[in-house]
Amino acid sequence: MSFWVRAKDESEKQSESLPSRALLWLILSFALLLTPQLGRLPVWLILVCVALAGWRWLAQQGRVRLPGRWLRTGIMLVLVAVYLVRVQGNFTVDTAASFFVLAVGLKWLETRTARDFYVLFYILVYLATVNFLFHQEIHWALINIGSIALLLIGLQVLNAPELPGGMKAGWRRLGIMLLKVLPVVVLLFVFFPRMTPLWSVPLVSGQARTGISDTMRPGDISSLAQSSERAFRVTFGAAMPEYRDRYWRGLILDTLDDGTWHQSGYEPYRALGRVNVDGGVGELKPLEYDVLMEPTDQRWAFALEGSVAVSDNVIKEPDDLFRFRRPADSPVRYRLARETTAETPTGTLDPVESRRYLQLPATGNPRARALADELKRSANDIGVIRTLLSRFREQPYYYTLRPPKMPDDGIDSLLFDEKRGFCAHYAGATTFVLRSAGIPARVVVGYQGGESGAGDEYLIVRQYDAHAWVEAWVEGRGWVRIDPTAAIAPDRIESGLRDAVADEGSFLENNWTSAQRYGDVAIIQWASLQLDRVNYQWQRWVVGYQGQSQLDLMSRLPGGFGMRELGYLTAGIVGAGLLIAGLISALQMRRGGRRDGYRRVLGAWHQLCGRAGVPVRNGETPAALASRLAAAEPVVADSARLFARMVNSHYYRPQSARDDASDLKRLRRLLATMTRLLRRTGKKRPGMFRPKPQTGNYSD
Repeated sequence: MSFWVRAKDESEKQSESLPSRALLWLILSFALLLTPQLGRLPVWLILVCVALAGWRWLAQQGRVRLPGRWLRTGIMLVLVAVYLVRVQGNFTVDTAASFFVLAVGLKWLETRTARDFYVLFYILVYLATVNFLFHQEIHWALINIGSIALLLIGLQVLNAPELPGGMKAGWRRLGIMLLKVLPVVVLLFVFFPRMTPLWSVPLVSGQARTGISDTMRPGDISSLAQSSERAFRVTFGAAMPEYRDRYWRGLILDTLDDGTWHQSGYEPYRALGRVNVDGGVGELKPLEYDVLMEPTDQRWAFALEGSVAVSDNVIKEPDDLFRFRRPADSPVRYRLARETTAETPTGTLDPVESRRYLQLPATGNPRARALADELKRSANDIGVIRTLLSRFREQPYYYTLRPPKMPDDGIDSLLFDEKRGFCAHYAGATTFVLRSAGIPARVVVGYQGGESGAGDEYLIVRQYDAHAWVEAWVEGRGWVRIDPTAAIAPDRIESGLRDAVADEGSFLENNWTSAQRYGDVAIIQWASLQLDRVNYQWQRWVVGYQGQSQLDLMSRLPGGFGMRELGYLTAGIVGAGLLIAGLISALQMRRGGRRDGYRRVLGAWHQLCGRAGVPVRNGETPAALASRLAAAEPVVADSARLFARMVNSHYYRPQSARDDASDLKRLRRLLATMTRLLRRTGKKRPGMFRPKPQTGNYSD
């Protein structure tokens, strides 16, 4: 009895064990799927996932044992507790995605059978879709697709570990399948009515983003200037504006408190919802421009001065600013247009607004206040502004990415002692002096400049283009832009940050991996721009292809297409595709039967048995058919049984142990021998072997 129990246990272990190669493909896919999330996931979670997957692989090699039920439960409880402590009640889509990654890691400890493999297979497919919540660039899309390919290879190995040709054949089969479905996928992508994509859901992640914020301390923007990450890209309907005119306004800072500038207002609470990322449809008119902005987790949009909204996913607010309805936590495309003429304010500034833009701390920076009093006594508002800019232009003020640390009265130290600073320093000091002189002024934060993309098709604005300048209220002229940086370092406004700090050598000095750091190496710049062009077109026409973009494309077809016509067209395409796929499959099955020598020989044997008066029965095995033929015609008994054993050996023996060409020759010789013997018997006993073909079914 114990023998049979041991035998049963061994058979169950063998049936439940996973092929090592299949498990390896699964682990490789998991590692690749974690790559897009490395910058988002906490280090402890990445290490846990690596450790759990490594544990499973070592168990597969027999070096360790997988934990039992109680140990698995304990590990799960400990890791979930660590997760809850780290999250601290901040449950968002971002933290939910992190918890999902933790759950995938824990699943490795209970992946023992083929069923567990299938469960983990589908979980990892879903993890690939989760990755699109955070990254939609083409290189991340290719990584996700590559991960799915590894999963499919693992699935082939699991279900048919002895498939011919090994890994090379597996990739070839996968490629053939991809080529078969690719035309259908493209047609469905273009014509199927677009649904809201997964990555447009509100993340509300709260994760830190590189970019300008709604506060400004003197060193903030100089730190941002060491980043070459993209802020946004712009396509113009006509020629690009001159470099010196590319002032991208984002937000206004009007309150100075303890050396920090910030907004005096507050962002009202808004219910959750998605940002419409589908702005900008149709051909660009001469004065229009499209902006594709990277995620900022903020509501402000960037625009040139004197612009109006064209797409409905941005709202124009007072002070010539633009806002989204909720924070932009995914790439968003919107369209604006520059006005040909700007209205000149004829009235005076509202008293409430005047007080807002004259606000200053009660004390601090006495020398700057004295300078303002001196300027005010000798000139009007315009004269004060001109004199202050002349001071910046004529005295030895320097523009630097290595500003000194400022004391408590930092504006006094900048204006009279150090005379070295970045745009934020000079913008804050200028606003302080103008307000002290009784001139309403405010700090404007955004970007200035931008480099041309490949082929001058669009403009790339990067984080190091971040800039701060001043707007002052002048009666009869309204808000006037004043940029002290233009007086101190005109190269910064005329050609960019690289030229402005060329002598200092501080451009991207802390960013060794940035291609923009090596602007003098032509091949690096060319490769960087070409890659950016591919990503830009991918974002515009693939990631951003939905809703109005699709309808705009359909409207260009003859007769015009609406949603109803688009639905009919899609149904027709799907039906035609299924019909064509069915016809191709049927044709391939028929051709496959003709090409397969074993199937042809087996069919000939079935016909031989039928002519001998032993027709094939439904579901009959080769061995059963051979036994009936041997009973009916003893002369071919040995040949029939050998023939049946060889057929079973072909279909059920491992690939590595087969010699298909030699076995096929032996089967043909056996078939010829049986045919010859039955013909001789038929001559001795007329009527026993008449050439009447019979048909039958065989299930192997």
